[in-house]
Amino acid sequence: MIHTLDLRFGRPHTIAAYLVETSAGPVLVETGPESTYPRLKEALAEHGVLPADLRAVFVSHIHLDHAGAAWRLVEEGAPVVYVHPRGAPHLVDPSRLWESASRIYGAQMEALWGRPGPVPPGRVRAVEDGEEVAVGTSRFLAVDTPGHAGHHHAWVLGGVIFSGDVGGVRIGGGPVVPPFPPPEIHLERWKASLDRLRGLGATEIRPTHFGAYPDVAAHLDDLEDRMFRWAERVLGWLREGLDEDAMIPRFEELVADELRSAGLDEETLAEYEIADPAWMSVPGLVRYWRKVHPERAAGA
Repeated sequence: MIHTLDLRFGRPHTIAAYLVETSAGPVLVETGPESTYPRLKEALAEHGVLPADLRAVFVSHIHLDHAGAAWRLVEEGAPVVYVHPRGAPHLVDPSRLWESASRIYGAQMEALWGRPGPVPPGRVRAVEDGEEVAVGTSRFLAVDTPGHAGHHHAWVLGGVIFSGDVGGVRIGGGPVVPPFPPPEIHLERWKASLDRLRGLGATEIRPTHFGAYPDVAAHLDDLEDRMFRWAERVLGWLREGLDEDAMIPRFEELVADELRSAGLDEETLAEYEIADPAWMSVPGLVRYWRKVHPERAAGA
């Protein structure tokens, strides 16, 4: 059985961790940020689980809303954290990750994400693409899925995909929207990752933001369509000569219009904005166009 733990980051339904019952004991997929660690412990306790009871922790990637509390879980007894090989060094020494995020969030860092801390090297396991991790009779398959980040795994358990951020953001059964934070957005790699997920024949997808959805094919198709449409809109503004500050309100309007047209209420719109803030997607897409397709960004 899989339980969705709502970490209530700012509002409900913005960040999930997933508690998986296995024959060997409980396993956690995603940790949320350190700032929501008290809520994570509370949610685990609601299922009779302490951090020391966990048999393993899996994280999709090392962004702070996905793995920020990993060190706290290990500090309180979780035995091992499984992670993409490119992410493993940043769990052991989070200083570069913290410095990079501080350039984006500034003085809000601690309020949003809490405190950084290292995971001892002996408690971190780097897992290669295609490798399976057995926990009792459960087998977690690592699927290398770059595009949102170059150090991203989707974890697959039977017919369930824990998609991290490569599977987009979806709240309350609404549209699937792409999170585009800098600095590693790469749409062609992201599309290839979605194609890999399609090929798994999964029956359920569980994005970290937020919940469980059985319509896997439609979910991935919706995400791919919106990824490229929204990226092209930003490219158009870039070629018009707009700077990022001018683009952000336009992008916010684009997102809100699509969500409202899908029938979502203002409360759900606010949840989407916390889970996937428009002000962070614009610089991610601008960097993508300038770095990956400079000729298009320049209007050639």
